[in-house]
Parts: sequence; C-alpha cells; structure tokens
Amino acid sequence: MRKLGISVYPNHSSVEEIKAYMDLAAKYRFTRVFTCLLSVDKDDKEKIVQEFTETINYAKSLGMEVVADVSPKVFGELEISYDDLSFFKEIGADGIRLDMGFTGNEESIMTFNPQDLDIELNISSGTRYLENILSYQANTSKLMGCHNFYPHRYTGLSYKHFIETTQIYKENGIRTAAFVNSPTAKIGPWPVEEGLCTLEMHRHWPITTQAKHLWATDLIDDVIIANSFASEEELKALSDISPYQLTLDCVIEDATPELERKIVLEEFHFNRGDVSDYVIRSTQSRVKYKGHNFVPFNTENMATGDILVETSLYAHYAGELQVALLPMENSGKTNVVGHITVDDQVLLPYIKPWQKFKFNEVK
Repeated sequence: MRKLGISVYPNHSSVEEIKAYMDLAAKYRFTRVFTCLLSVDKDDKEKIVQEFTETINYAKSLGMEVVADVSPKVFGELEISYDDLSFFKEIGADGIRLDMGFTGNEESIMTFNPQDLDIELNISSGTRYLENILSYQANTSKLMGCHNFYPHRYTGLSYKHFIETTQIYKENGIRTAAFVNSPTAKIGPWPVEEGLCTLEMHRHWPITTQAKHLWATDLIDDVIIANSFASEEELKALSDISPYQLTLDCVIEDATPELERKIVLEEFHFNRGDVSDYVIRSTQSRVKYKGHNFVPFNTENMATGDILVETSLYAHYAGELQVALLPMENSGKTNVVGHITVDDQVLLPYIKPWQKFKFNEVK
C-alpha cells in the first residue's frame, strides 16, 4: 500500500504545534511521520528523549508509523551501538533512517534487531550501498529505502540519478519513499530553506504534481512532505489523489455540453494499447454512447494537453475521448472540450499503453 507522510521537527517546533499538525494530517489519512535526530548532541539527550517520545507516542496514538533520521555521528553523540537499538524503541520509533551508513555488515546486523525496528537506507547516495548490505545476508523484510531532501536550490537530485538509484531498490523488492516540497511550509531541520524536495525539478511545482509525478514513475511507494507545516488545503489535495491511477488536473470549456463533460469527468479511461505519437485515446465512451449526435461546438486547432471528444462527423469515432500530445490541425470534426493544466502536462509522457487515468476539474 502506498502511503502519504509528513515531517516534524521537535527541536524547531513546539510539541503543541506538532500535535495539532499530526491531528490535521491524520484527518486526511496520512500514515507516515519522518523526524530528524541529525542535529542533536549528547548534552541534549534528556530533552530529546522527552520531546521526541511525547510527539512520537502521539503519532502512534493516531495510527501513524514514525521513522527517525540518524547517522553514525548521532550514534556516537547519544552513545548508542548499532547492535543495541533499544534507545529508538524507548522513544517509540518504528524505524530509523540511516542518513549516512556504516560498512554494510553493521546495517545487516541491524536488520535482525530484537526491537523489531525497520532500517531505512538512504537511496540518494548512488553507490553500491544496498548491494553491499545485501551481500552480508541482511533481513530484507526489515529494510526500506528513502531518498534525501535538499533545502538549497539547485542541489536536488537529477531525474536520471533518481531513476537509476531507485530502480535498484525496487528490483530487490524494497519499499521506497521520497520527499515533496510544501510551498506554504517553512520549517525544516536546517537554517537554509529554499524549499525541501528530493528532485530539483520539483522545487517550484505544485505539491500535487510533485506527488503524482513520483507515483507515476512506479518507483516510489511513499510520498512524504519534507517541510512543516503544510496547509490543510495541501493535505486535503494530496489525500484526494489516487496513488495508483494517474489523475490529471484539467479545465473544462464553459460551452461543453453535459454529456461531453460527463465523458471527461465520470467515465473510466485507459489508453489504447496501439499507442499514437499524437494522442492518448480512451475509446470506451464511443461504444457506450454510440448513436448519440455529438455536435461540433469548438473545433479550434489543438495544442498539447487539450482534451478532445470526437464529433459525429467522424462517424464511428464519435464520442471517443483523446488527449493531444502534440499540436495538431483540426479538421473541423473534433471538439476541444478542455485542457490539462500546464503543471500537469509534465505527467502526459507517463501514460503508458493500457494505463488507467482520470481527470480532476479545477477552477
């Protein structure tokens, strides 16, 4: 099951603020929480235990899974050994994410921890890190993978690197996660905050497009908002997205007749297997509404992202829905009934043969 998650930073926000944010996230079916221990030192240990324990236990009471970000430095500061992870169990965590790793054998030993904690690895490092750990016969049922996020603009991952590194985890059947940026949220683990995201290309995208893009790659299971506190509007918008069926935000032309509007927004769509360079074709509506007279009302030339419904001038094609992938000249027989938002047009290349998809009307 693919999940949505939030991030909280007890050393940068009050416990009351974090609890209120968790309540809001739980309302919209968020089930993962990321928190960060990277900036702690041993002088803060008692305070850390108190604040993190309170916030983590509150998340658990809401049915959320909590993973804490750590590194070998944190192990040293808190006087924790890789073969005794009881500290993390005591503060209530379900797992730990290793921002920086050990040699491979230590991680493999951690996957057999008696505290039953999940061990999440840093996917973004781009080395043979996972393969090395697996060579030490790790318990893969306790392994997960999660990318980094990047607060400094222009430092986020390239798309190519993201794909190459994540594929290794999916090929080994390991759960994956990545981060998206909330434009309204301002709190992260570090003083620099120019947006928090895994992919650099996402930094200024709408949060819903970021999430849909990650899921469209078929390489990411869980999408986590990296910064806090995201707005209720953003949380709700993310919760309304299907992680399994690509949803395209669109605007419908005011003059569009009721049936054509229904075809766009209510019918079940999938791309034909015999794909075209020019259009995505969803053909079941032409079968369902065979015999209806689809009258031309907007036959302007077509641009990338336009939503089309064929008129009855195209005979047995009448009622077929298409999405334009390239600019095309209109013969006068095709109605342009709406268009995919500019932001979501980046998702069109991810609609594969037989891919299921749907539309979400925005105003």
